[in-house]
Amino acid sequence: MSRKLATIRTIKDIQPIPDADLIERIQIDGWWCVSKKGEFKVGDKCVYFEIDSLLPLVKQFEFLASRGTKKMLCDGNEVEGYRLRTVKLRGQISQGLALPLSLFPEVDESMDDVTELLNVLLYEPPIPACLAGDVEGAFPNFIPKTDEERVQNSQELLDTYRGRAFTLTEKLDGTSSTYFNYEGNFGVCGRNWQLKETKGNTYWEMAYKYDLMNLIPEGYAIQGEIIGEGIQKNKLKIKGHELRIFSVWVIENKKYLSNYELFDFCDRYALKHVPIINDTFILHHTIDELLLMAEGKSQLCETTEREGIVFVVNTSGQKVSFKAISNNFLAGEK
Repeated sequence: MSRKLATIRTIKDIQPIPDADLIERIQIDGWWCVSKKGEFKVGDKCVYFEIDSLLPLVKQFEFLASRGTKKMLCDGNEVEGYRLRTVKLRGQISQGLALPLSLFPEVDESMDDVTELLNVLLYEPPIPACLAGDVEGAFPNFIPKTDEERVQNSQELLDTYRGRAFTLTEKLDGTSSTYFNYEGNFGVCGRNWQLKETKGNTYWEMAYKYDLMNLIPEGYAIQGEIIGEGIQKNKLKIKGHELRIFSVWVIENKKYLSNYELFDFCDRYALKHVPIINDTFILHHTIDELLLMAEGKSQLCETTEREGIVFVVNTSGQKVSFKAISNNFLAGEK
């Protein structure tokens, strides 16, 4: 499922910013962003654009031009736009952009996802050569893709699972990968594609490093984060590359191993899993409290701010999870 980058939302709260005459904080679900003072009232509808959006070069967004533009490839074509990042304004974290519906005549307040309608794209940085690879085919339809919803969009999930036990693991800043052994075929995948075996490709390098083609049992897929040199600026200062497992999918049964089963699986096959922060966490927190919890140093590098925390319900079968990304980490991104 593609990410909803531009949606119709409701202003939940408005708060003043100390010593600021022209701007104020507004809350959209679990997100806080900065807006012109008086532009919205609580209860107003708006078009909300999430961080990581690449906004088209049209007049509605021209006020962002002073921040510069970004270019990326989309379906083989170069596109240019304004990238939305986490920023600090007057000491306030601002994530995303809220604009009045009146600026977009093609939009109706009864709509939900208007990402495609407004030509908004997910900004994706250039892929390092070691990760590009040659495409073998589409991502296998018998394995779920790796993706976690952000806590700011997860209030309903928080309400549903309040009081339940979760395992908390560190969200590692790398590149996600999937490896499977199914019906006699071994496969290697990045986030969106199955990849051919090519020399110098880091995904395949990990397959050989850990002997995954012989290690993964028939009918299983493992998913993890590759971290190390040449990946996301290697903030964790890893020498070479490592694969850290965060889920195991049983293909025939269409279910995930529980957290404890996952850790046992990794121990049995001498694989490394993502760092565990807390395996007996009881959820009864607000979104803002969970975001504060996300901040802290990485277990893999004590001088580096961790990317965040992934929260996973302690059950076997369906994977119920969400992520809280550290605002300190986001504010430090370039």
